[in-house]
Order: sequence, then structure tokens, then C-alpha cells
Amino acid sequence: MSKNSNEKSPYASKIWLKSYDEHVKPEIDLELMSLADMMKKTAREFPNSLCYDFQGDCKTFQEAEKLIISFANFLVENGVKKGERVVINLPNCPQYIIALFGTFYAGCVQSGMNFLLKSNEISYQLKDSGAVALITMDSFYEENVREALSRGGAYVKIVITTNIADTLDLEPEMKEQLIKIGKIPYGEVVPIEGIKFFTFKEILANYSGEKTPEIKIDPKKDIALLQYTGGTTGPPKGAILTHENMISMMQLIYHWFEPAANPGDDYYISGFPFFHLAGLQFNLQTVYNAAAQILVANPRDTAYIANKMKEYEGKISLAYNVPTLYLMLLTNRKFKKLDFSSIKGFISGAAPFATESIKEFEEVVGKSKVLEAYGMTEASPGVTMNPYLGEKKIGTVGVPLPNTEVKLVDVSDREKEVHIGKAGEIVIKGPQIFKGYWNKPEETKNALKDGWFYSGDVGIMDEDGYIKIVDRTKDMIIVSGYKVFSVEVDDKINKHPAIELASTVGLPDPDRPGSEIVKLFVLLKEGYKDSEEIKADILKFAEENLAKYKVPKLIEILEQMPLTSVGKIDKKSLRKM
Repeated sequence: MSKNSNEKSPYASKIWLKSYDEHVKPEIDLELMSLADMMKKTAREFPNSLCYDFQGDCKTFQEAEKLIISFANFLVENGVKKGERVVINLPNCPQYIIALFGTFYAGCVQSGMNFLLKSNEISYQLKDSGAVALITMDSFYEENVREALSRGGAYVKIVITTNIADTLDLEPEMKEQLIKIGKIPYGEVVPIEGIKFFTFKEILANYSGEKTPEIKIDPKKDIALLQYTGGTTGPPKGAILTHENMISMMQLIYHWFEPAANPGDDYYISGFPFFHLAGLQFNLQTVYNAAAQILVANPRDTAYIANKMKEYEGKISLAYNVPTLYLMLLTNRKFKKLDFSSIKGFISGAAPFATESIKEFEEVVGKSKVLEAYGMTEASPGVTMNPYLGEKKIGTVGVPLPNTEVKLVDVSDREKEVHIGKAGEIVIKGPQIFKGYWNKPEETKNALKDGWFYSGDVGIMDEDGYIKIVDRTKDMIIVSGYKVFSVEVDDKINKHPAIELASTVGLPDPDRPGSEIVKLFVLLKEGYKDSEEIKADILKFAEENLAKYKVPKLIEILEQMPLTSVGKIDKKSLRKM
């Protein structure tokens, strides 16, 4: 079906609208505001409603805003200017929320950093973003951040360190004891010459939380987030997301679940890390919806999650996680005994949720409660979702959100739309689509054309407008919801002195349905022989240069690397092997 065909395009006519819930409109009027104004509005209208609960540390929106203002005033008074980048390298904790909105109140740009990154990966993001300020855990600082900053070349002039216990009401002796036995991670902060160091606690103690900095933000033009995402080629790229992009997404999701909304009295829980845009969007969404967040620093701690869900039993209305975490919760006996009647939906994203696994999960939580969704960083990050009230087609990622256009095009000819029921590249247009990649004009030009974003993901749309993801950018591997791009891994591992060629592929993880493991294929240089010692040395090299989830679980030494006719490594053949 060509672009100029007389045949009416099913994508242009939005065939998915017939699958919308009755309350959902094809287009909604979007209110323009900054993310700073969003928090101010919620704090003004629901001052005494709970903003967050972190291991018993609870703050109302009014209380949280005072801390946010303190952080904003610190940035402004220490010379951090509007539009400059602030990197947040923290787990899900109150400090993240305070630093995030404090950054917005100061008119600055937030760049979330994956705390699993190694020092060379940290160094790359700091340099590429041009970040001038960084907030990190003291343990992360000692482990990797100090080394990254010591490499030089970064623009960081301010480092703020904190500890997971900083917001908890603990006696000094108790905190010291918990650090000693390893219950609270702790790291020594050795300063670096030329950089100013502060602690999170002293900032909140020394800077006013009463008067908000007077910073004018243009939601259309001003950047809110510089969110790093992997690519099929080259190093990670910073996706530019404006306040308008993100506030549009907040309103679309609110509208999707509008009958369930109870501002000021809702409670949400998620294990998605805030450095991942899915987790950050959910964090922002709770503020827009005036809902309380039950913060989860360690998503693998299912006992903590189950205990918190028990504590707020009958109050929690939405949960959002990767499929792997939902399946881990099924192994917890306390979770299985909970009353799930108040929960309107268990949103699932970032990785496929196997049909049988959904059925197994819904036997515990209730039928039709899992809502699979689809998106990516470049879309703030939402594109499609299964209806909140209507038919949820298991195995699909639902239908496009309001104000959103989607079409499927031929993978080898972007000008040509494919017919309904045929596989094609998913292309998206809407107010949530990013503005481009930071300092990468060629990659931006390749991804964006006439307002359409070419996702690189391959899907099939059925007659009702539901989309099934059948493939994704060839080289992407999903490990427990984290995206691993083989080109990046290959590039690092190819630097090993014994390796001639290296290539990674994803294989299904037998222990985690819907997740994958990284397998590395290696062709050794002449003079090196296949042995357990050489494999161990390659593995050690990978562990030193890659985040833990990117490290290959399997290594296979080949006598010959399969190549395509143009001399590229034939990953298709490797996958078959």
C-alpha cells in the first residue's frame, strides 16, 4: 500500500478507535505546563495528601515541596544555570524525587543515570551530556563514580553525595550498626580537586525551602530530560524530551484511566527504576495524579514489596513493573494471600509478557488485570496500551493512545505502508515524540521525518487496531527489562587483546520467561587457543568494562565467524547456532 495509493489507509482512519473504552476520546485538549508547575499545582491542591513512603519515611506533597525548593535554591545559589544538566545517579528513594523536581524548579535538565554502569560508561554520559552537577550515593561514588570523574574531560563542578539512610529516622548508633553488618551500603567520599562536594543532608539543612526560585520555563522549548538510550549503532544517545513531551504523556495516561482516578487518595507501587524512563514517567504520573508513591529501592526484594502491599492493602490502585518482577512476586507466599480488589491494573512494559505467564499471574491477582503496554524513551515513553476497561488481548501491546498516530511501514521501504495483518516497522507521531538526539544530527535525521519517529521495532496490527510486537531492532537484547545493545557490547569486548572478532546475541533465559541472556561468540586471534582460561579472561574483561546485566552469560569460541556477502558478521546465523 503506497503512500500515494487511492486506497484509504487504515492507519490514517485510526481503525483502533473502535476498541477504545467509552470514556476515551480520540483527541483530548492538552494543557501546557512545565513539570515544575505540575508539582506546584499538586502541592497546592493536595498539600496534606501523601507524596511518598520510603521504608516508613512518609512525606506529604507540601512537606516534599519544601525539600524540593531547598534543592532548587542550592542549585541556583551555586551557579547552576537554567538549561544546564544535572545527573541523578540514585535508586528509587526520596532523594531522587527531591533532586528531580528541584532540578525542574531551577529550570535545569535532568539526566537519569543507570547506577549499574561501570566507570567508563559513567564517564561517557557525563561528558556527552555536559553535566555540571551530579548527585549519587556515597557507595556508588566510592565504587565507580570517583574513578569516572578522575578520568577528566567531564564538566562536572558540583558533586552531591547521599546515603540510603539519610531520610530515615535512625539513631546514629543504629545507622552505624546497620552499615557495619552491611544492611546499609556505605562508601567513603574522597574529594577530587576542582570539584565542590556537598552532602544531601547539609543542602536540606542550609538552603531555604520557603521561596521558590523565579525561573521562567517555556514547556514547548525548554528541555526537561536528557534521557540516555542505547542504539543499534554506536554509543548510547541522549534523547531530548521537553516539558511539553512529558506533560502530554501525563495527561494521556490520566485520561486512559480516568474512571479509576481518585486524586489525593490513590496509592501506586512500582519497582521500575527511575533511571529507566518507564519508571521515571510513572514517578511523574503519580505527582500529576496526586497519588502516593510506595518507593521500592530494590525490586528484587519481593518480601519488602509484599509487606508494603499488605500495609496498604485495599488502597493501592495501580502497579507497574517488568514481567520478570511480576513472576518473581508469584513465588512469594505473602503476595499470593493479598487482597487485590482495589488494584485496577497491573501495567506491564519494557519486555514481552508470555501468554501463559499472564494467565498464571491473573489466577492470583484477578482476571483482565494485566495491561501490556508499549513504548520507548523517544516517546516519553508511551505509544500503546491495552484498554483499562475493554478487551485486553493477551500477547498484544494494545492500541495507540489518544492524540497519537501510528502506522506500519515496509522495513526496507519507509515510503510504503504495509497492509493490516502484515509485519512492518512501527512509526509514531504525537505530542510525546522527542525532539532529537543530543549532539547527534545524523541519528536524529534517520529517526525523525516530517514529525514521524521510526522506531526500528517490527509489529503487526490486527483489524481492531491492536499491535503485536513480532521483532525489534535486530541487535537489541532484553535482560530483565533492561535493553542491551549488542553493538555496544561487541565494541567493548572486541578490545580484548586475544579477540579477532566478537558478536553477541540474545537467547531466551530458561529461568526468567520473557527475559533473555547475552551470549558471546568469539573468533580468537592467531596464536590463541580455545580454553577455559581464555574464556575466564574474556569474562573478567567484560565484567570490568560493562554493567552487570550486559555481561555475557555464555561464551562460545568459533573456528570461523559467519559473515554476510558484504562482510558483516551474520547475526542471523549466530542466532540459529
